[in-house]
Amino acid sequence: MQRIQLEAAKVVSKVVREGRNLTEVLKESLRRQANLTPQERGALQDLCYGTLRYYSRLTFILDSLLERPVRESPLRCLLLVALYQLQHTRAGQHAIVDQAVRATKNVNGAAGGLVNAVLRNFLRKQQALLDAADRREESHYAYPQWWIDAMKMQYGKQADAILLAGNRHPPMTLRVNARQSTASEYQQVLASQDFAAHIVAPDALVLERPVAVERLPEFAAGRVSVQDAGAQFAARLLEVQDGMRVLDACAAPGGKSAHLLELRNIELHALDKDEQRLQRVRENMTRLHLEARVICGDAASPRDWWDGKPYQRILADVPCSASGVVRRHPDIKWLRKPGDIDAFALQQEQILEALWPLLERGGKLLYATCSVFERENREVIAAFLKRHEEAARLELSVPGMMDGQLLPNDEHDGFFYALLQKQP
Repeated sequence: MQRIQLEAAKVVSKVVREGRNLTEVLKESLRRQANLTPQERGALQDLCYGTLRYYSRLTFILDSLLERPVRESPLRCLLLVALYQLQHTRAGQHAIVDQAVRATKNVNGAAGGLVNAVLRNFLRKQQALLDAADRREESHYAYPQWWIDAMKMQYGKQADAILLAGNRHPPMTLRVNARQSTASEYQQVLASQDFAAHIVAPDALVLERPVAVERLPEFAAGRVSVQDAGAQFAARLLEVQDGMRVLDACAAPGGKSAHLLELRNIELHALDKDEQRLQRVRENMTRLHLEARVICGDAASPRDWWDGKPYQRILADVPCSASGVVRRHPDIKWLRKPGDIDAFALQQEQILEALWPLLERGGKLLYATCSVFERENREVIAAFLKRHEEAARLELSVPGMMDGQLLPNDEHDGFFYALLQKQP
């Protein structure tokens, strides 16, 4: 256990101290620790994600237990990891404390007594510490205060549910390849192999328990993919028809591109400015037996890649704060700053302005984000419509959607959609 604790502390430290992306840092860690068993890899991931999910709550509790601040990052993060374990895992409490003390020798040989005292003191005062944490919004919700304030201002009484939903473990949702099967047919296939799942959208199944993708029936053959149900709305909301010329801007890793091709026979251009991430698009297309023209280019600079022929449909799945998917990426809560939201909005406006001339008259553009901040969603669209009299926003009919906004719940993450049509 101490090896996993120590490695998790290193990962968390790189995220919070260096501002690194959790997914990237964890991948690097797993490459270094190539001899970990599948169970150990899963435990490492859980400790990293869990500690960051509850980071501000854990830091409040830790600071309440310390007579003097511990600023040494590896040691501090090791304590945070152990506190997470004591509250949220089934491992024996004494084993957690003992292994954490042993792991301390690798970061600060003189701090074993401190670690032992802090963790045992937590066990003695646990309920009082948790009650105190719940009296502060930052430690109760485990979000930065500016984020909490923004949610309350935008959503009022709904803010509580939105914030708490972002701390739950995300569902594992599958997208059934409509070229090969239906959701109900694949549900029966899963049931025959003792995998329970329920249908939440036309092509979407949520597994009762997550499993490794290699265990999914016919995954390698392209019968099914992993994609959140909220993200799956994009392909159907764009209303593509056979024979259309379609652009998926900011396409990587390719889930929405693939879904569009699974639904209709279209000429699809999958665009992204990151060549490395485009490789994921190509891999997905190969596994799913689909074809698309993959283009490396910046959606905000069409002159560098556009062939001059208009598109009948455009999916603008623009870069955003990813505030609607924090349960899948808990590091986002601590890496984002208030000013980032305005910066994303400016980038989104630039992309919209650049893509709009590429759309033919009568064509439709679907603006999409995985954000719950109005500044990136309704405000961007409202400003765009003021600048373009020829643009009309069409109504969308999706259960639970409010003016284009889907809030995170047990079935899907948080997304925003706005369907715009260029008037003839």
